[in-house]
Amino acid sequence: MSNTAISESVQNYYGQVLKSNEDLKTSACCTLDAIPQYLRPLLADIHPEVVARYYGCGTPLPTALEGTTVLDLGCGTGRDCYLLSRLVGETGKVIGIDMTEEQLAVAKCHSDWHAQRYGYAQSNVEFKQGYMEDLATAGIADNSIDLVVSNCVINLSPDKKQVLSEILRVLKPGGEIYFSDVYSDRRIPQALKTEPVLLGECLGGALYWEDFRRIMHDLGCPDVRIVKQMPIEIEDAEVDAKIGMVKFKSITIRAFKTPLEDRCEDFGQLAIYKGTIPEHPHAFDLDDHHHFETAKPLRVCGNTYDMLAMGRYAKYFDFIGDKSIHFGLFDCAPPNTNLSLESGVACC
Repeated sequence: MSNTAISESVQNYYGQVLKSNEDLKTSACCTLDAIPQYLRPLLADIHPEVVARYYGCGTPLPTALEGTTVLDLGCGTGRDCYLLSRLVGETGKVIGIDMTEEQLAVAKCHSDWHAQRYGYAQSNVEFKQGYMEDLATAGIADNSIDLVVSNCVINLSPDKKQVLSEILRVLKPGGEIYFSDVYSDRRIPQALKTEPVLLGECLGGALYWEDFRRIMHDLGCPDVRIVKQMPIEIEDAEVDAKIGMVKFKSITIRAFKTPLEDRCEDFGQLAIYKGTIPEHPHAFDLDDHHHFETAKPLRVCGNTYDMLAMGRYAKYFDFIGDKSIHFGLFDCAPPNTNLSLESGVACC
């Protein structure tokens, strides 16, 4: 099946076959991930039709977004775009891109409804029809985006490396990638990659995690962090019969457009979280290995230091140290899974 045929198959599944998230055969595209407490009140302000046609596998919505420009790839009916509209505030901007006309029609028709509900003079959300493999055609310029999010969509692309390359092109230096997607514990057999139901259910196109890591490394992004992961249960007998030998996870990741090393190096650096992100007064979790308790200095590797110091999180931290003295590899330890967010001591 050609790339064009794969895209058409996905468009048909989401534009014609699925009428609401109740039509999904598996939970892969709609994992019951616990939405953060601070986002729950905002869901009440999302139009019911937008929520009904939501097909996400996580909550790829970080904090500290006031005034930023955010790009949502595969925005669908716009649920995450409208949540982001609140998070970036009236001075920020959200751009949603999707290739499926039926999905975008729902998103666009509720634009003014949300702006009025939020008390904005005009909507700060713009929806564009286009392909995430070609963001230039959609008018997304180089180095123009602060944050790129995506919710269970990258797996649907027939050319994932091109999508990831485009993401890094449009991100500003220090910009962030924060998305949820479905990953597999092995490479999917070729015959199953293009099976319409498996593809539409976010299983057939799932990347083997190690292949994803290698692609990111080749594109100049050698340090991808896991924020959260959940196993996906295949409850449909017909689907399980086809692909039940593969184990799947919904994984939320974050990465930064920042020059980083491919190993965690120790320069004796410290980072101290100030507790000034309103949603995180007591602690901030960068990923499942970095739990920053407010006011408590934490040893970090050079990569973690740069992720925080060279992007929008810098103002929320105090930093100690530089890279003038090298102490070898950073002494990593397993994450402390006793903490509520599976966060622990600093480790990469």
